[in-house]
Order: sequence, then C-alpha cells, then structure tokens
Amino acid sequence: MLKGFKEFITKGNVIDLAVAVVIGAAFTAIVNAVVSSIINPLVSLFFDADATGKVGWTIHGIYGQEVTFPIGDLISAIISFLAVALVVYFVFVVPMNKYKEHQAAKNPAVEEETLPTEQELLIEIRDALRKHDTH
Repeated sequence: MLKGFKEFITKGNVIDLAVAVVIGAAFTAIVNAVVSSIINPLVSLFFDADATGKVGWTIHGIYGQEVTFPIGDLISAIISFLAVALVVYFVFVVPMNKYKEHQAAKNPAVEEETLPTEQELLIEIRDALRKHDTH
C-alpha cells in the first residue's frame, strides 16, 4: 500500500502540480497586494470613495430606508482574478503549448493504417463470391 502511494507521489505530474500550487499561492499574495495598494485606490478615484470597499450605490426605499450595494470588494476580486489568470496564461499555458507544438513537430505522429469498415469488407466478400461463381 505504501509502495503504491510512493509511486503515485513521486510521479512527475503530481510533483509539478504541488510546485504550481505553492507558486500560485505565493503569486496570489503578490497580486492581492498590488490590487489593494495600487489598483483599488485608482478605482476609488472614479467612484469618489475613500477605499474600494466603500464603493457602491445606495437606493432609497419607499418608506425612507436606504439599501446600499457595496460592489468595491467584488471589483477588487474580479481585478485580482483577471490579473492572476493573465499571468498564469502567459507564464504557464503559452510556453507549454509552444513546447507541445515543438515536440509534435520534432516527433511527427505515425499514421496508423486504417482498417476497412464493415461495409467495405462485406462488399469485398460479395465481389469475391461473384468472381468465384462466374469461374
């Protein structure tokens, strides 16, 4: 049981995934810091708010009550997600796709001989029987 787990855990894909998760977590912290210290103040300039968390709109109800929809944190989360997604795409996905294309060009796939379909085989058998009957 432990031998199987050891084989599983030492496979390249599992280790690569673990490294990617650790790097992704560290990078997410960097992106969140950039968003909260640079982008959020810029966003709050457009909404005339002290902080992005206070960005939102207020609707006055019929009976004098006010309902506030705070969207600042949502905007921050969306910006953080897009920043992380862009970096992951350009740092991991694009190079991996280029590597796969390079490997495919380097080692072209050998085309396997396609087997005839059932209908083609039946036609060949029919033609062979007809030929046999005429002789």
